[in-house]
Amino acid sequence: MTADRPLWVQSDKTVLFEVGHALAAEVQDFLPRFAELEKSPERFHTYRITPLSLWNAAAVGVTAEQVLEFLHRMGREPPPPNVIHDVTDVLRRFGLLRLVRRDGRLALESTDAALLSDLAKAEVLSEWLVGREPDGAFVLTEEARGDVKQALLKRGFPVDDMAGYTRGAPYSFQLRTETRAGRPFQVRSYQRMSADLFYAGGSEKGGSGVVVLPCGAGKTLTAMAVMERLQCETLVLTTNTVAVRQWKAELLDKSTVPAEDIGEYTGDRKEIRPITVSTYQILTHRKHKDVTPFTHFGLFNAKDWGLIIYDEVHLLPAPVFRASANLQARRRLGLTATLVREDHKEDEVFSLIGPKRFDMPWKELERNGWIAEANCIEVRVPFPQEDRWSYLALPNREMFRVASENPAKLEALQRILAAHRGDHVLVIGQYLDQIEVMAATIQAPLIVGKTPTVERERLYAEFKAGRILRPKSNGSPATFYSLVSKDTKEEECAERRQRYLTERGYTYRIVSPAELPRGDGALATGAARTPE
Repeated sequence: MTADRPLWVQSDKTVLFEVGHALAAEVQDFLPRFAELEKSPERFHTYRITPLSLWNAAAVGVTAEQVLEFLHRMGREPPPPNVIHDVTDVLRRFGLLRLVRRDGRLALESTDAALLSDLAKAEVLSEWLVGREPDGAFVLTEEARGDVKQALLKRGFPVDDMAGYTRGAPYSFQLRTETRAGRPFQVRSYQRMSADLFYAGGSEKGGSGVVVLPCGAGKTLTAMAVMERLQCETLVLTTNTVAVRQWKAELLDKSTVPAEDIGEYTGDRKEIRPITVSTYQILTHRKHKDVTPFTHFGLFNAKDWGLIIYDEVHLLPAPVFRASANLQARRRLGLTATLVREDHKEDEVFSLIGPKRFDMPWKELERNGWIAEANCIEVRVPFPQEDRWSYLALPNREMFRVASENPAKLEALQRILAAHRGDHVLVIGQYLDQIEVMAATIQAPLIVGKTPTVERERLYAEFKAGRILRPKSNGSPATFYSLVSKDTKEEECAERRQRYLTERGYTYRIVSPAELPRGDGALATGAARTPE
């Protein structure tokens, strides 16, 4: 046993990590590439090695030898034999099956003839099978590409998709060296690196996948760098109309794309141009639920798109997932700050959008001054004792709502505002009644679903320069507070949030309202409701 090392690797494929160790920075750089964070108490974090985490690593070139060398070098004891076996075996399976082109036809091949024979006997691919090649490869229908990848991933065999992509209709533009206002502009090094990894020299080795960058790190500019490389007509899908117009503003400000070539396809307008920006909501709209088809799915085939961009891919609705199964011949770029989905469909992101291509640690961006230093503080607000018994009798869903609307949170909010008097503050909540009371009490503008787009854009523009993770001109940190009702269902959601933030290297403190700091903060003015 080597006591001066930061990891304990256990036979259930969990990895305990001593976060205060001198080698912590090196561990935080490599461990999340092949393992998922599960628990994050203050001194020791727990990661788990899973097939999906290993396959994401394999897709960007991480090998079994690299993983095992790291675990040997950083572990207090050698990895258990079953972990060595499973890491080697799972990573061996990535690329064992490959989708390729043979005489223009879609084919699934493997160097493992026995595996192909087993798949034939199990009739896993019979639904999409056209024929067999002399070497046993399966010839498949063209539209089967996404379905085959999903089906085989669920059976433990991720497919290396090397079948290539359609070029799409050409469209030429360049990124500017100055914004339209005349300020110097250039794509940052990590944005260029992530675009390079996605592009992969234009070969079939790239062209699909997800770039993970934190809020404020410039995911839109990363996507624009990809668009510049590909020079093709592009469809951008995002979360709401305001985001659509933010995309348009960025394209106009930092590229040579003229306004007449950017289409807005939303509830307000139905424009289809060489660069078209739409929302998930409009694509999933239908006149009668469960009766009629989705009204606007024709947008996917309205032009010969060479690239489809999925903004905030962790929020991608299930119907768009299903549509994406038929879009495998088009290049697909997912953008997100987190690959964690509430519906646990990370495997569908992997198989239908593509593997994780780039994930820059938040703390590294912070150290280089690209995003602000952030303090994360969870405030455990007491739940009214007189309401305890009625709360415990509620169904789970109602328990969460009642805990979220705890009236004691208003007093905690006022203490925070007093501590940050003179700073910019953004208040975000989930339930409308609570947010309306808070907005009225603190006399802040309110943004909700029914807020007109023009008014919403005006309010966003007023605090845009103060976004939470934008670097501050005076170098001061941003402070993120989370108000959580003590001893309620809310603590379960708070634990997941804590897990995510600590994975990114942030210190996460839990305090009572009486312990709230009197220090600094720099957020953005206003009150808003989170999208449902």
